[in-house]
Amino acid sequence: MARLNLAPTKSNLLAMKEQLAISTNGYELLEEKREILVRELMHLVEQVKLLEKGLDEVIAKAYPAFRRMFLTEGSDQIERLSQGIHYDFEILEKKVTIGGMPFSTLDVTMPRKELFYSFLGTYANTDATIDKLFELLALLTQLASIRTIVWRLAGEVKKTQRRVNALDKLIIPQTEETRKYIENVLEERERENVFVLKALKKKNGKK
Repeated sequence: MARLNLAPTKSNLLAMKEQLAISTNGYELLEEKREILVRELMHLVEQVKLLEKGLDEVIAKAYPAFRRMFLTEGSDQIERLSQGIHYDFEILEKKVTIGGMPFSTLDVTMPRKELFYSFLGTYANTDATIDKLFELLALLTQLASIRTIVWRLAGEVKKTQRRVNALDKLIIPQTEETRKYIENVLEERERENVFVLKALKKKNGKK
């Protein structure tokens, strides 16, 4: 590891020792932060997997029901029904704190299910199909919200990992190498000074 290009002085030695202490402490804190973020990320990934499993199960029921609805009621009737159905969704920005860090995501409030059409001219499968599609929509909004957090949290983990690597592989070794170099030079100078002083004393003693 190449050392820093600094003059071997006592002031620079003190600066390197201080920098080394700060970098080591920063490395420990960042490593702890990275571990916390990774645990939170894994927890959210498990939630995503459960939601995706639930989504697959609902899709497996909703789409066949939708096809049966087409067969029994016809596209014209379904279009008339769809024009009468209207829901208002409340979409708000939500702040969440994960691992001590704030993240922004979307919070979708699902409206209460209502009957927008008459029982006349419809079949029981119509209600079941609409219920399944409503459930599907609710799962999709939950999944989108959590995936947004997962994506941003994964980015924060990568950023933290880069900082950890920079400290571990570059900054700390470079600072340590520079500290050792300055200490060695200063020690060598000290030995030379002691040798010179002893030589002068010996010379003066002979005189």
